[in-house]
Amino acid sequence: MTERIYNFSAGPAVLPLSVLEAAQGELVSLPNVGMSVMEISHRSKTFDGMIGGAESGLRELLNLPDNYHVLFLQGGASLQFSMVPMNFLPEGGSADYILTGSWGKKAIKEAKREGNVNISFSSQEEGFKRTPRSEELKLDGKAAYVHFTTNETIEGVEFHIEPEVGDVPLFADMSSDILARPVPVEKYALIYAGAQKNIGPSGVTVVILRDDLLRRIPDNLHTMLDFRTHTEAKSLYNTPNTWGIYIINLVCKWLKDKGGLGGMQRENEAKAKLLYDAIDATDFYRGHAEKDSRSLMTVTFRLPSEDLEKQFVKESTAAGLDGLKGHRSVGGLRASIYNAFPKEGVEALVDFMKEFERKNG
Repeated sequence: MTERIYNFSAGPAVLPLSVLEAAQGELVSLPNVGMSVMEISHRSKTFDGMIGGAESGLRELLNLPDNYHVLFLQGGASLQFSMVPMNFLPEGGSADYILTGSWGKKAIKEAKREGNVNISFSSQEEGFKRTPRSEELKLDGKAAYVHFTTNETIEGVEFHIEPEVGDVPLFADMSSDILARPVPVEKYALIYAGAQKNIGPSGVTVVILRDDLLRRIPDNLHTMLDFRTHTEAKSLYNTPNTWGIYIINLVCKWLKDKGGLGGMQRENEAKAKLLYDAIDATDFYRGHAEKDSRSLMTVTFRLPSEDLEKQFVKESTAAGLDGLKGHRSVGGLRASIYNAFPKEGVEALVDFMKEFERKNG
């Protein structure tokens, strides 16, 4: 197969075609270098330019103040579930966690290994269909931090405004909607995100943390699990994912060409509206998340029966619409329409949905 299909995968997810083509052109030999990016030293001047470009690109797109560090780590967001409390949940203290989906649940599991966790809100009994109203949050003003997942990919639930947490540091797993819209970074003390949805390929985790947090880190951590190690070494304490950081640099340039995060938000809202309008236009399809908590990135929905859902996945895959099967833990269907996913792909899915309902409704 040489033709590209529409990739609705939750991650690793679709990358911008122009980025893939640029990387293809430099894969064997970087200009004026004579080696692939996967062969050059991470200590070389060539790679200095790449990692510097990736960092400056993220800083510009997110309008990051100077007192925030940008790190390119490994281990995915899953390692951050442990690193965050290891660094910032002090002995005898506690942290507040807002639970709105499966990834938040995993973060809580790891945090409990390190100390006391207060679940300040949970929508689990409701089936993880919504984010909390401000009055529902039971926050501890003395908590070490408040943690939440901005977009739950499995359930398709997204925060559209930040929770109000007072003076307590706000931490976020932003893996699946970072760079999808402008973010008031000054409201956050720490953001982490696996790259493989909106930032770049799998294998890189971006961590953004405010400088004052470093003074809170205990002295007895293992070297690689201490955020100070990576801030002092500028993400080069160990060999980083050079290829992934190279791609992140290209993605940042692509986003700037599209008008930055404001332009990206307008595109994402238009794509999501197309799909949600199709879901809401009929009783044949049923959205999972409540309307005010719907994700712009991961659209989850059901059909009248599991048999029809299996048939939908089979026929849509054959039609070049891949990755629409819902997560194994919840079933149903899921269309991941991250930044690089083209509007034409959403239009193709909507057309398929209408025809599928005509034949099977």
